[in-house]
Amino acid sequence: MTLVKKAVFPVAGLGSRFLPATKAQPKEMLPIVDKPLIQYAVEEAVAAGITEMVFITGRNKRAIEDHFDTAYELESELEAAGKNELLDMVRSVIPKNINCIYIRQSAPLGLGHAVLCARPVIGNEPFAVLLADDFMDTAAGEKPVLAQMTETYAYEQCSLLAVQEVAPENTRQYGIVKATPYRPHLELVSQIVEKPKPELAPSNLAVVGRYVLSPKIFDFLATIGAGAGGEIQLTDGIAALMAAERVLAYRYAGQRYDCGSKLGYLQAMTAMGLKHPETGAGLAAFLDQLYLERHPV
Repeated sequence: MTLVKKAVFPVAGLGSRFLPATKAQPKEMLPIVDKPLIQYAVEEAVAAGITEMVFITGRNKRAIEDHFDTAYELESELEAAGKNELLDMVRSVIPKNINCIYIRQSAPLGLGHAVLCARPVIGNEPFAVLLADDFMDTAAGEKPVLAQMTETYAYEQCSLLAVQEVAPENTRQYGIVKATPYRPHLELVSQIVEKPKPELAPSNLAVVGRYVLSPKIFDFLATIGAGAGGEIQLTDGIAALMAAERVLAYRYAGQRYDCGSKLGYLQAMTAMGLKHPETGAGLAAFLDQLYLERHPV
């Protein structure tokens, strides 16, 4: 049985929808309460048993490398000030057994190209792909989404795509799959289309930012050429892979927030702010007060 031990984080995007906030910092470093988006994604990967984190970076992404590196000066200052709780927090950003690898994507040639850039590190092993701006939250006692998927991979030994139903008018924002029931929470994918118009979509079942992929995907990504938008699309690579291997759609347990949009980001911030032990009660009281002010009896 082959287990998934490597994960790819495509983080080279410009984050233009959050300008000017992302002019000088990566969108993946935008915080949800007190942790950046990329840290939540890495923590999800760690919880799934991943030990090698492969970041596909671009210009102005140095902050991501710095975040997961040792901050000697900061640690020294916190230690000298006796701020041990904060010191432990800084030191535990990433466990010591985790290996971080950074690969520069030379040009913005698409998600498929970003994944292909990881090939020298991934080799002939299955791997996960996590899009940090798809923020995944799960209930207390529930396994994180990627852990659900790696556990399923251990049994099925084939590529998995996290999916959720979307409003039909929103199909043009996603890769959309056509699938038939297979097992509980799993469907066998027979077609995948990148951002189809609603009238052309094969369903309203959308692929979201968690994948577990066979290394065979690299062979197809290397040869398919440019697709929609003039980019190498991961969706096209998966479509080609389906001709050679099974691909399953996985209906995960959890709540996804699209933190690539301002509204989704604010929703994630609010949801996690209500869960946070330092802010939950105060934020709930503020939201109640705000509601009453806007909807007086």
